[in-house]
Amino acid sequence: MRATLPSELSDFPAVAAGLHRGDFTRLDPLFAEPPGPLSLLTSWIAEGRFAAGSAALNEAVACACFNGRTSWVADLLDRGADLLAGSGTGLNGFHWAANRGRLETVHLLLERRMPLETRNAYGGTVLGGTVWAAVHEPRPTHRAIIEALLTAGADVNEAEYPSGDAEVDRLLERSGARG
Repeated sequence: MRATLPSELSDFPAVAAGLHRGDFTRLDPLFAEPPGPLSLLTSWIAEGRFAAGSAALNEAVACACFNGRTSWVADLLDRGADLLAGSGTGLNGFHWAANRGRLETVHLLLERRMPLETRNAYGGTVLGGTVWAAVHEPRPTHRAIIEALLTAGADVNEAEYPSGDAEVDRLLERSGARG
């Protein structure tokens, strides 16, 4: 049985507009249930409202990354969403997953070999943005995400060093950061 959603979350044009505005926290209830035939998003996809490669689908995957809805991220990518194109907020899905401390989602994106050096609207890479977030908006998983990005081959020189956080700096130094 499909979960009952507020009426504004059942209106596709309103949801699509919200995705483009970056109303990701407000839209999270759409991603609360796992992908499947009873999901409203799945039905919208089946109806062609989220066509592969569409701006709305690309922003939906960014929203799922922001909220750490890893099963949705995988499903939307499998349906043709372009993780790197969903950047209406200035950050694409990879940047959002790392920024928000969504370790499981970051691991999925690394497994899918998403580009590490993709830049956000501010010129930063995923690693650079994660280091910034670890210092200014710390979440418990930021250090593990930094380690995962560095292990995957992210360019340590793209992170601000020294960062202002001794533990983050030690992680960066192990990968060759020099002041």
